[in-house]
Amino acid sequence: MVGHMEAKPEIMGQRLRLRLVTPEDAPFIHGLRTDPAYNRHLSPVTGTVEDQRVWILAYKAREAAGEEYYYIIERLDGVPCGVVRLYGITEDSFTWGSWILNADKPPKAALESAALSFVIGFEMLGLRRADIDVRKDNAKAIRFYRRFGMVETGSDPENLYFELTRSRFLALRPTLYDNLEV
Repeated sequence: MVGHMEAKPEIMGQRLRLRLVTPEDAPFIHGLRTDPAYNRHLSPVTGTVEDQRVWILAYKAREAAGEEYYYIIERLDGVPCGVVRLYGITEDSFTWGSWILNADKPPKAALESAALSFVIGFEMLGLRRADIDVRKDNAKAIRFYRRFGMVETGSDPENLYFELTRSRFLALRPTLYDNLEV
């Protein structure tokens, strides 16, 4: 077992809740990942809603082993508005990605969903570093990552690579939460 989440797997913020995906979320996730408005900077998706459901069932075994956590981002009224995933979990790090927010998101959803997912990785799982990769042409995400406090660590022809350490996140956390105030 790579990691084990001792705390409850759901986390709630001011406007959002992150809950682990279930096979019933397949239509929502498939819709997000195949919508041209949201998938321009993602790995290509092929297959059907049923293929997505089968993928989720396989993922649940990785979740049970503490290797990966895939979340539905929901407004507090229960309306799903995105997804985020913590994967590639090792003894001290995780990769943060598969992050999509749709038009149903509330104000400041990007900041809040990112902060909540890093609380899971750093505080609930006790990991010390998050690795993030982003397509070089995804200027909006790159600006967000830099404003959030992530540090660029390298690149390849297609991607920029960032990292966020637990100590940096904890130092930034009061400012992040101040920015979430109404």
